[in-house]
Amino acid sequence: MTPLRILLALGCSSLVAAPVTVFTNGKILTVDDAFSVTDALAVEGARIVAVGEAAKTLGRQGAGVEVVDLGGRTMLPGLMDSHSHPVGAATMEFDHAIPDIENIPQLLEYISSRAKSLPEGSLIGIDQIFITRLKEQRYPTLEELDRAAPVHPVQFRTGPDSMLNSAALRLAGIGRGFKVPAGQTGVVVFDEAGEPTGLMHAFSPKIEAKAIRRQPNPAETLQLVKRLFADYNSVGFTTIADRGAGQSGIEVYRKLKESGELSVRLRLSHTFGAGGQWRTTEAALDEIIKNPLSRPDPMLQIIGTKIWLDGGMLTGSALMAEPWGVSRIYGITDKEYRGVQRTPSEHLTKMIRKVSEAGLQFTAHSVGDGAVQLLLDAYEAVNQEVPVQASRPSITHSNFMTPASIAQAARLGVMVDMQPIWFYLDGATLLKQFGDERMSRFQPLRTLFDAGVVVGGGSDHMQKIGSLRSINPYNPWLAMWIAVGRHCRDLDRTLHPEGGISREEAIRLYTINNAKVLFLERETGSLEVGKRADFIIVDRDVLACPLDDLKTTQVRETWLDGKRIWTAGVEQ
Repeated sequence: MTPLRILLALGCSSLVAAPVTVFTNGKILTVDDAFSVTDALAVEGARIVAVGEAAKTLGRQGAGVEVVDLGGRTMLPGLMDSHSHPVGAATMEFDHAIPDIENIPQLLEYISSRAKSLPEGSLIGIDQIFITRLKEQRYPTLEELDRAAPVHPVQFRTGPDSMLNSAALRLAGIGRGFKVPAGQTGVVVFDEAGEPTGLMHAFSPKIEAKAIRRQPNPAETLQLVKRLFADYNSVGFTTIADRGAGQSGIEVYRKLKESGELSVRLRLSHTFGAGGQWRTTEAALDEIIKNPLSRPDPMLQIIGTKIWLDGGMLTGSALMAEPWGVSRIYGITDKEYRGVQRTPSEHLTKMIRKVSEAGLQFTAHSVGDGAVQLLLDAYEAVNQEVPVQASRPSITHSNFMTPASIAQAARLGVMVDMQPIWFYLDGATLLKQFGDERMSRFQPLRTLFDAGVVVGGGSDHMQKIGSLRSINPYNPWLAMWIAVGRHCRDLDRTLHPEGGISREEAIRLYTINNAKVLFLERETGSLEVGKRADFIIVDRDVLACPLDDLKTTQVRETWLDGKRIWTAGVEQ
């Protein structure tokens, strides 16, 4: 049921705001500095023109005004996801549907089914099935992969880490005595007899085999990305950050913008090769800096660059300040192993300086507290010559932070892009690995907010369309519930509840904080006069409902620039 519309002017569209549209009789969370709550808001064209009593006064003027009775429903700013990978996620299942895999037998059954359908010798690649989310909480073994696909090379990839079967090891030239080539990073794991186990940490070998997977053509890609953006709208998103944008994806976004089919604002972190010769890296940065899309634009803009500084927290290669510890889960046998640094330190400060001087945002995938400290120290070094705060330097993920690193980030004005869904899905496994004391530093939202660090909320959405079935789930209401209650799946208690934040702060995480991270706080992120009319209407009072009901909040309408772009129950 949509809100009752009382039309006071003829000819106005139900999809586009009238010359002035006044929304009344609602609970409107403005998310301004005081987190003011009001009951009326007025929109003219794409902008908010009045809030509260001033909006109600406009609503009484009559001619040229449409009044929308919210019927007591809650309105809040359009939500933002600070970290997604839309094009890859939207197209992942074009070739075939990928089943939900929750345990090793399901994984092996999927590999076996692919082996039966693909020509002998073709590569079977499995992406982003994280071992922390499997019932057994381990990698599949070499023997298990060999049984599932005896004549096909298999690469089980979990972000920067992977597990290969015997056929893939042979094709990659990895055997007894193999060493990671000079100039490359990563670790190849061997057993006590000196034979490779198949496990690679932050090392991507070249496998001489062809992966056979149907790829969408440009028109099909556009339609899939549009479908994903509509699903983003359905959970309340009006702005998305692509934290791994490349030329092909940017071209998709550009075409959607030119055709007027973009239903989300897009802010892009352009990736580039960061591990080779400095001349090559510098040339790549020059191309990004001079790209026309690096100029301000309300719908589509390159705001900066992104590199990968360490490996994966969910896969056993994040760079930690202290050793990981011997681990059955991650296949770690070296007691001194701390993870993998993927970008050389000598390049890091050069990259930050060049990007910051151009006024663009630098961010780096930095998961472990060791990587976080490396990045902060590099920001500190550059800040001595080029003040970095104006370019909004960021840390991507920043899952483990010490009190000292939090204080340093606050002093430098470094922002954080964090994913609460990892806390929920992976916290129980990480607790087994690191113990309770180290886990007090895992996603320390309360300490970050108290220190004044701007934290934005994201999902790191990589695969599939569907806010709860995706990898990673991108439902923001689930994420807010996690951030407030510090809930972990597979754990019968909350994990360090003292690290939780309030509901108001959780909403800020996905609105005004993300607007600041993405250079948008003057335009959107709160419902204030002069800002763009990006807002959503939801089915419950998200401040007063039982906490467990927060995670199942349903969006009824999503508006962008004063236009209703999504309505529950209406085919989009």
